[in-house]
Amino acid sequence: MKSKFVILLISLSMMRVSQAQDKSLPYYELPEYSKTYTAGTVAARMVDGLGFRYYWVTEGLRAEDLAYKPSEDSRTTGETIDHIYGLCRVIVNSTLKRPNDGNQDEELTFAEKRKKTLEYIKTAADILRQSDDISEFKIIFKRGENTSGFPFWNQLNGPIEDAVWHCGQVVLLRRASGNPYNSKASVFSGKVRD
Repeated sequence: MKSKFVILLISLSMMRVSQAQDKSLPYYELPEYSKTYTAGTVAARMVDGLGFRYYWVTEGLRAEDLAYKPSEDSRTTGETIDHIYGLCRVIVNSTLKRPNDGNQDEELTFAEKRKKTLEYIKTAADILRQSDDISEFKIIFKRGENTSGFPFWNQLNGPIEDAVWHCGQVVLLRRASGNPYNSKASVFSGKVRD
């Protein structure tokens, strides 16, 4: 029995290490910063910062972490990640000049949702980085016949910063569920320390 437990622990730690080494997804590390400061490159860097944080706060989450919630009135970690996913859809739709129509994607596994969220973030950052005029990226909500639009300013204090805020909550929730964030991922440098 003891040897089976040791083998299980070794397997789980190997799986966690292999997940941490998955560089096929965007934002294992931050991309190099732009050589010039423009509205587009600064906004892109903000979105890149979200991507790096999201990559590392979601890396290695277990089923019990996703189900964890500190009280009956709060969201689970998984529900918080669902909210971040929705916010990132708003961000990418803005840069693609598509309305947010409330239609939900098909049911996704956590791994699929994580990958798609990171891809949304990367797409948005890449578009912003190339833009000379970020005012063209309005947030548009369409509900039936009603459409409302908001300037890019709302993107900054709304979905982008809200998603960063919720990444911080995931850090706290995963600590509380016994699976702390990888402290070698430096949000200051955007690199993983040795």
